[in-house]
Amino acid sequence: MLRFKYRMRPRALSKAMGIDKDGHGLGPQGRLDKMKLLVTALIRHERLEGSMATMDEARGYAERLIQLAQKHGDKHGPTMDMADKWLLEKDLIHKLFKVLAPRYESYDTAFTRLHRLPSLYPGSFNRKAVLELKGNPWPPVVPHQRSLENSLVNVLL
Repeated sequence: MLRFKYRMRPRALSKAMGIDKDGHGLGPQGRLDKMKLLVTALIRHERLEGSMATMDEARGYAERLIQLAQKHGDKHGPTMDMADKWLLEKDLIHKLFKVLAPRYESYDTAFTRLHRLPSLYPGSFNRKAVLELKGNPWPPVVPHQRSLENSLVNVLL
């Protein structure tokens, strides 16, 4: 029997997209609405910043959407229905099929990158992350590391 040191806490579905008129949370539907907003914003801006958990979850939905758009194209009915469901701004459907799908034709790996940001305070558990599409026009999140091959420390060792 396996024993785990830490138990995973359930996700707070009741707080996903606010509270309805009766004071109850919107539950799983609210969480899906939040994911739709994040996927739409990722396709629009090609880079997002937020909490690690939400960015990680939105990454899976965005990857699947781009994968289907790349594989089937805009003539496939179920793929168009999926894009219509997940992209709340309808002008982004054109960007998905005409800009992003051709950009990722030669990619064998993931279409997105997830970078962890340093915590604001030591011991803070509110982890922040940056989710971005590969090949975006923005400057890189992680700067180019210079080579340390010929540094004095390596020469002396």
